[in-house]
Amino acid sequence: MAGVAVTAGLPTGYGIAGATSVATALIWVLPGAALLIAAGAAADFLRWRITRYRIGDDRVEVRSGVLVRKRRSLQRNRIRTVDVTADPLLRVFGLVTVRIGTGDQSSSGEGAVALRPVRRDVADGLRRALLRHAATAEAGSEGLLAKLDRAWIRYAPLSFMAPLLGGSAFGLVLNVSDWFGPQNSVIGYVTGLFRDVPLVTAIAILTVVALVIGVVAALGLWVEMWWSYRLEREPGGTLRVRRGLSTTRSISIEESRLRGVDVVEPLGARLAGAARVDAVATGMVAKAEDDKTDHRTLLPAAPKAVADRVAAAVLREPVAPIASVQLTAHPAAARGRRLRWALATVVVFEAPLVVLGVLLTDVLLHIAWISAVVLAPVAVVLALDAYRSLGHGITGGYLVTRSGTVRRSTVALQRRGIIGWSVRQSRFQRHAGLVTVWATTAAGAGAYAIHDAGTSTGLAVAETAVPELLSPFLERVPATDQTTSLV
Repeated sequence: MAGVAVTAGLPTGYGIAGATSVATALIWVLPGAALLIAAGAAADFLRWRITRYRIGDDRVEVRSGVLVRKRRSLQRNRIRTVDVTADPLLRVFGLVTVRIGTGDQSSSGEGAVALRPVRRDVADGLRRALLRHAATAEAGSEGLLAKLDRAWIRYAPLSFMAPLLGGSAFGLVLNVSDWFGPQNSVIGYVTGLFRDVPLVTAIAILTVVALVIGVVAALGLWVEMWWSYRLEREPGGTLRVRRGLSTTRSISIEESRLRGVDVVEPLGARLAGAARVDAVATGMVAKAEDDKTDHRTLLPAAPKAVADRVAAAVLREPVAPIASVQLTAHPAAARGRRLRWALATVVVFEAPLVVLGVLLTDVLLHIAWISAVVLAPVAVVLALDAYRSLGHGITGGYLVTRSGTVRRSTVALQRRGIIGWSVRQSRFQRHAGLVTVWATTAAGAGAYAIHDAGTSTGLAVAETAVPELLSPFLERVPATDQTTSLV
């Protein structure tokens, strides 16, 4: 609460002091800060005194609330996650926050309860007890699957977070200067620095500065999120990810809930030969309320060979399905669709500039043709790369599908985890002989697509992956007995 009071009091006090005096500002701010700290601490003390929880044989019950009493009850057999988090303040006192969730992502927090704070040893006991189930681990298969290699930090600046963080830094400077008053002075100072510099050069210099700031920020964020990273398999069949520098996190995934893995290759990481591994599991909430990272991530961006090895270890396979299968290429019509979409995107971007340039100023027309000359080849390259990334295949008990260019995703989905199929075909796809087939599952994103496959090929893959599930809706051409279509 003292931190909240200081954060709120500094800009307020500065503004008052600018209008009157420092003494007057202190007279106004200090009593308010003291009241805020006292009221906040008292409310949290009452919450702590009133909150009670009980771990029964069948249910987890939590009673809380100061003015409005609330009782929460979760069935133990529906519990999917028990995550342990400790921010710097809790770590000072040897405490942690325990979040117990059922994986219900649509209930505004009603599918989870949080115990804050509890002792670390109590939290470890709760995590083990609530995730206990019939042993599924193979003999000698427990232990460390992956740990942090500090060389992986080189992939952090290659993410899209770097330019976003750099741009956000400029916005932060303007906001802070606005709080304390001298925003016009800051803008005037920057304008004065570039008074005699051509506009294009000034923009280039500011862009480089923003990128440098973004790279430094991305490195710091990566260290905060992934320091002390370890991926382990515990007795009883639980995968546990531990990571974090100032705020430590422990995320547990039951292997019985695992339905596959998703090897994600963002464009920058892919160009550097890196990939990350996400879990495709039932009951996994993608992000916690106070965490900006994906809780499904089992391995941060690492060399592709390491990602394949970790994916194989997680699935208990000698070789990762995504590495062992030869993916089937998609028809050339799929390439044409991507080229048309890419060029259409450029046209949509340029059209407003052209219209405004005709109506207002020729400067916008020059910006339009220059940006078109740059964007059109980039769009074509990305479209061709997106086509090359398309592929699908079946190996053993897994359906493998790959798509994407800016974010290429290769999913190995257990065939036994597929509970339905959704076949979609637009008018343009039907004319081109293409179809998109979605494998529906209760895990991960809920459905994974085979984009723009040949109609017969896509339906045949769905029929082969889960026999008899799609067969009643198919008919074959008697002449070849190979071509299939939906009834």
